[in-house]
Amino acid sequence: MLFPDTDVLEFESRIKQSKNITLLTHYNPDGDAIGSSVGMYHYLKCRNKEVNLIIPNEFPHFLDFVIDGVPFILGNKELDRVKNILTSTELIICLDFNTASRVGDALAETLRNTKVEKILVDHHLFPDNCYDVVFSHVPASSTSELVYELLYHLEEYKPFLNKPMAQALYTGICTDTGSFSFGCNHKRTYDIVGDLVEAGADVELVHQEVFNTNSEDRLRLLGFCLCERLTIIKDKRAAFIYLSKEDLKRFNYQIGDTEGVVNYCLTMKDIEFGVLITERIDRVRLSFRSKYDFDVNIFARENWNGGGHRKASGGHSFDSLEKVIETLTNQIQNLKL
Repeated sequence: MLFPDTDVLEFESRIKQSKNITLLTHYNPDGDAIGSSVGMYHYLKCRNKEVNLIIPNEFPHFLDFVIDGVPFILGNKELDRVKNILTSTELIICLDFNTASRVGDALAETLRNTKVEKILVDHHLFPDNCYDVVFSHVPASSTSELVYELLYHLEEYKPFLNKPMAQALYTGICTDTGSFSFGCNHKRTYDIVGDLVEAGADVELVHQEVFNTNSEDRLRLLGFCLCERLTIIKDKRAAFIYLSKEDLKRFNYQIGDTEGVVNYCLTMKDIEFGVLITERIDRVRLSFRSKYDFDVNIFARENWNGGGHRKASGGHSFDSLEKVIETLTNQIQNLKL
């Protein structure tokens, strides 16, 4: 069994005792954040709970189909309302983040200080100690996989899935593994996927919506990244792509338009470390990816105020774009890949 019986029983007890439950995921939510949250939402609604689904800010349009028909609150649009919910709800379930800072500056302090009991379901390293119950398993492909495991054990191995729940959890697993290309080298993941498909998850629809709904601007931005903003450091088997605020504006950037761009670095033979650098209004963000043994989680934590997974992590800096590029280049020159 993946989780101790005592923790599963504790989860069940707190669900039973709570009529109003709030779900919260991380800032700049991805497919796993949305998928795990929506999957849990549908389960709780089946148990006749009042559910508040809080998403800190906007998410990529290609995930609209997952959350269609599900009411949610955007933290950056209704900040006072969200803060009130986090301090007055009966239970908070945190999904797909390990530390309160991941919900964004505006909500982090409220989450840390609320007296409401908090449950964490996540697969990132080093979870905070501010949660009352923690379901954490780093080797899992995704938080959506962990939601399935938790509910599977909670329901004592009986069927519990409906189609919307299965569709959401499948989307989370699919997107967090790059359509099953990394982080999913365990038989159990595919057993779970089989159950989700049997329960109604439409594999073809998910692939079409997630990977084949590009706008013209997004495709042209990708072409620009590869033709004009790709730097290769061959002797270090590394590559990075950078985008300025002006570049993003030129291509009418929408949230999600740079999703997956960093992975193109690793499609090149002999490149083992890839980085996407994007200049935003308040900071410069970095996305790190690696092949083989290089641990980008450690690299992000030690150098860029970030972290994540061994082969996929993120970070940020308040330096200028030019300074970030210079610093990163120097760091790469000193790497031993």
